[in-house]
Amino acid sequence: MGKIVRRATAGTLESSDVFVTLEPCASGLEIEIDSVVQKQFGEAIRRVAEETLSELDIQEARLSIVDRGALDCVIRARVETAVLRGKGEA
Repeated sequence: MGKIVRRATAGTLESSDVFVTLEPCASGLEIEIDSVVQKQFGEAIRRVAEETLSELDIQEARLSIVDRGALDCVIRARVETAVLRGKGEA
């Protein structure tokens, strides 16, 4: 199991990007999403984040996502970068 050891961020608040913050959390996964397209794509954003965390074997973390209309591939890349930084690998 991968372990998040420190707070990490990735991304920007620019249009078509996403800013993610990842922190250690001992009580499983907590995902908070703030998106300009929450009603249309909120569940898709959550699914991409959960899939990415699962693929990277992260089971305990607090993830905050501030989305400005990012594509799935951008969300995935930002979450992955934050995980690597949070594990101390980047």
